[in-house]
Amino acid sequence: MNKNTYKTITFAKGEMHIYDFGNMKLHAYKTNDLINDEVFIIQKDDKAVLIESPCFFDNNKELEAYLDSLQIKIAGMLIAYHGAGANCCKNVPKYATQNAKDYTESGGGKALIDNFTTAFGETFDNAIHSITHIISGGKNVIGGIEFIITPTAEAFDIAIPEINAVYTHMLGHDCHSIVAGASHADAMIAQLKDYVAKGFDLILTSHYTPEDLKDAETKIAYLESLKEIAATCSNADEFKEKVNERYSNYSGGNYLDMTAGFFFA
Repeated sequence: MNKNTYKTITFAKGEMHIYDFGNMKLHAYKTNDLINDEVFIIQKDDKAVLIESPCFFDNNKELEAYLDSLQIKIAGMLIAYHGAGANCCKNVPKYATQNAKDYTESGGGKALIDNFTTAFGETFDNAIHSITHIISGGKNVIGGIEFIITPTAEAFDIAIPEINAVYTHMLGHDCHSIVAGASHADAMIAQLKDYVAKGFDLILTSHYTPEDLKDAETKIAYLESLKEIAATCSNADEFKEKVNERYSNYSGGNYLDMTAGFFFA
């Protein structure tokens, strides 16, 4: 499946990109919110499973209206890296690994939710999803759809074999990412090389439209470059200056600030 082969529906705020696999569809909701969230609907026949949820109230309403228009059963929602937004799809079963639940309720995810609440105020839905089903790594079937769960340090990644796609938190071939030092960069590189080796058609992430293996290769080169640049720098400001010089067209400057803080704590 080509990442650019989709039908677009434009809403008042966000837009939906629909990829057609025959008896399965991928609905990729680009929220256009303040943190560029993406939400995915994996549909098989007349059932569907959501991956993540929006976390702004206006996006909640927009997504729910779209789901109603599909007239399908929402069998569940996988809550990995984004635990806020619990006012969306309140009656849908919520699935997560135990570590993802802990991350959202008391770990780094909760800290992010608190920060976003301060930053965005009443527009941000800071209610945390109540997990109804704890899942483990490996094969899980929800709504007749097979998901392969791989626990990560914070939450979990999701492979969807029937559409040859994988979901992870961040990629973004032309934007900066949060990289917590050289060892984290190495772990990200290993993960992306694994995606390339497995030949996924689409890579889905929380903050970018669906990408492909060419984008993964671009990100691998970027991460290698970050390590090389860091080795030549003595402080965060020098690091940011050199990275910005090499990647002048990249978005996500706030993520680069965080990366610099990790490399030069």
